[in-house]
Amino acid sequence: MARIISTIFNPFLTAIALLAILAHAVSKSTYDFWFYCAFTGFFTTFGPMAYVFWLYQLGRIDDLDMSDREQRAAVFGIFVIFYLVGAILLALLRGPQLLVAMMFGYGVSSALVLGITRTWKISTHALGISAPVVALLLLYGREPLPLLLLIPLVGWSRWYLRSHTVMQVVAGALLGAATTAIFFHLFNIHQIAQT
Repeated sequence: MARIISTIFNPFLTAIALLAILAHAVSKSTYDFWFYCAFTGFFTTFGPMAYVFWLYQLGRIDDLDMSDREQRAAVFGIFVIFYLVGAILLALLRGPQLLVAMMFGYGVSSALVLGITRTWKISTHALGISAPVVALLLLYGREPLPLLLLIPLVGWSRWYLRSHTVMQVVAGALLGAATTAIFFHLFNIHQIAQT
């Protein structure tokens, strides 16, 4: 069960799910929705995942979870580039502030993970679930509150699989929540009015 939870809530998958929800919230047409999904999906999920699969095929990483801390550090530098290039391009295209803020949040949190990973293996799964949950809470208020249960559930799965300590899970969750809240504040993102 822990392995299933860990796989379902992989940071790449939670990122694309969140960005599809956000794209729906800001799109004025079907074209906009699919454009924003494809654009953000490439820079946060498909591009980085393709890079990880390529490294795995070449034997440069031992597993797709990048369990080895040294291997993980090398890969995260590319993630930071993907996220920040995507955020900058979307800003230059005058994309929705909500999506730009989230892309920058992913970029900066990945840069922080890169720095932390040099000495400690922070949980990116915990970060990857807390960022979307906090984003949805900030946007929709109380409606997504039950999603908070996903944070300890994903954290438990990573601890149970011996991928992380409790402190590594807590640190990842706090980093994801904090960067999301900070970038929503910096980009002046407010709760979406419910009709």
